[in-house]
Amino acid sequence: MDSIESGEEDYHIFKQDDLFSDALPIMKEIRRQGKLCDVKLNVEDQTFSAHRIVLAATIPYFYAMFTHDMTESRIREITMKEIEPQALESLINFAYSGVVKITNQNVQGLMIGSCFLQLTQVRDACASFLITKFNPHNVLGISQFAETLGCVDLVNQAQKYIHHYFSKVAQSDEFMNLKFEFLIELIARDELNVPTEENIFEACLNWIKYDQENRESLLPQVLAKVRLPLLSPQYLADRVAPEELIRQSHQCRDLIDEAKDYHLMPERRALIQSFRVRPRCCDFVIGQIYAVGGLTKTGESVSTVEIYDPVTKTWRMGEAMSMLRSRVGVAVLGGKLYAFGGFNGTERLATVEVYDPKTMKWTQGKTMRCKRSAVGVAALDDYIYVCGGYDGITSLSTVECYSPKTDTWQTVAPMMKYRSAGGMAALGGQIYAVGGHDGLSIFDSVERYDPIGNTWTKVKNMLNRRCRLGVACLNGKLYAAGGYDGNSFLKSVECYDPSTDTWTSVCPMNVKRSRVALAANMGKLWAIGGYDGESNLSTVEVYDASTDSWSFVAPMVCHGGGVGAGVIPNQ
Repeated sequence: MDSIESGEEDYHIFKQDDLFSDALPIMKEIRRQGKLCDVKLNVEDQTFSAHRIVLAATIPYFYAMFTHDMTESRIREITMKEIEPQALESLINFAYSGVVKITNQNVQGLMIGSCFLQLTQVRDACASFLITKFNPHNVLGISQFAETLGCVDLVNQAQKYIHHYFSKVAQSDEFMNLKFEFLIELIARDELNVPTEENIFEACLNWIKYDQENRESLLPQVLAKVRLPLLSPQYLADRVAPEELIRQSHQCRDLIDEAKDYHLMPERRALIQSFRVRPRCCDFVIGQIYAVGGLTKTGESVSTVEIYDPVTKTWRMGEAMSMLRSRVGVAVLGGKLYAFGGFNGTERLATVEVYDPKTMKWTQGKTMRCKRSAVGVAALDDYIYVCGGYDGITSLSTVECYSPKTDTWQTVAPMMKYRSAGGMAALGGQIYAVGGHDGLSIFDSVERYDPIGNTWTKVKNMLNRRCRLGVACLNGKLYAAGGYDGNSFLKSVECYDPSTDTWTSVCPMNVKRSRVALAANMGKLWAIGGYDGESNLSTVEVYDASTDSWSFVAPMVCHGGGVGAGVIPNQ
């Protein structure tokens, strides 16, 4: 040692990384043997021994209890009433091991216990477990349970499930046993995803009749939350008005009269300031995104179909169409995907193909009356509207309406402008036609179609001229993304709020995208493919409105851009 030179102090730090991970099992074994324990926790008729220092170090509730001047910090036995014995035992074991087993049988008790003991990570793990167990028969109960605990994320996820699967949830025993105030709050929501308002009416009537003796007097208040003006005149006359419970109530009959007036005097609809005439909207679809037709990277039309699963975040190949189709119009209705018209590399098409995910096959649909490529398509209620496009000679203003129920086409009122390469979307019970061109000029104009009055009206112009843009709806607003303005290929995005008739700019995409397909899925917007002025794109990016940001996800495998896109909801 004398040979070591003196001078500045030398030192070495030794760190044993596994010290604490090795220590906890030893503490657990010491506790199992009943040694060195300095506190007992009594719950009902059970007692659990433990070490104060371990509980205080791992459980916030006990840290506050044992390190502050509370009576419990000095006594050896503590009685607890707010937690089940089995849950407390599991959470004490968790304090010594960092491991807890969550099952269908113990998740409720564990979640209550972890909330009480302020173990937020265990609480969140219980919430994640419950989310995987959602079904139409338990989600209402889980939602109400989460609300009592103030577990906001679980409440939000449960509400999204209820909104999306309302028709199935309304058939459950939990729905039939809902308290009046919960039912009223639920059926008033805009976000309920139902094919028609008929589903809401039938659900409410079933709830009344489930306990008619006690609930019959509540019918006027319940019916006041149903958007009766949105029911068809035939349904109002044939199903609602003859219902005996409704006929017996003056208040209910007044609501029926309001709905009838809405249909009889369409010129007065704008004067009605009531939520009952506001269509419901549910944007949180959870489904598979289909990229249909489009182009190769060298610009050739294809029949290829790719399918993106947003849960696994991967693309896979789907069943190809029978025809090559670029600039194709795509819509989803009744769980089926429709491909309208397009360009096969030689001519514009009037043919239609229909994909059924149950059989995983395409079949030929009813041919349109007019050839159309660069066409706008939107589904609304029981119909699909095919608007404008290019027939090989000129841009079109004509609009065709297809009914899958009757397999028939009819011509409806034409648009105010000839529009090809425009965007179409359904919002608030109406169809919006956005941008596009007429062969000479590129538009910033927007018009809106009212299917009840069979009329088009002009709304506020976009901030930018755009053709070959992507259009989709999210959170009750209309988004226009990318496109071409005659000079530049665009990555800018703007948003239309129908309540204020205004457009505002939002975060631009990361990449310029003309011929981009825009789809709403899982509460976000998906911009798929396109053309950046130099090459066709296979890349995909996603917009999150809550953060106003775009991020890339997995690119398409085979497509080079110019696809049509539709989302088929998961069953």
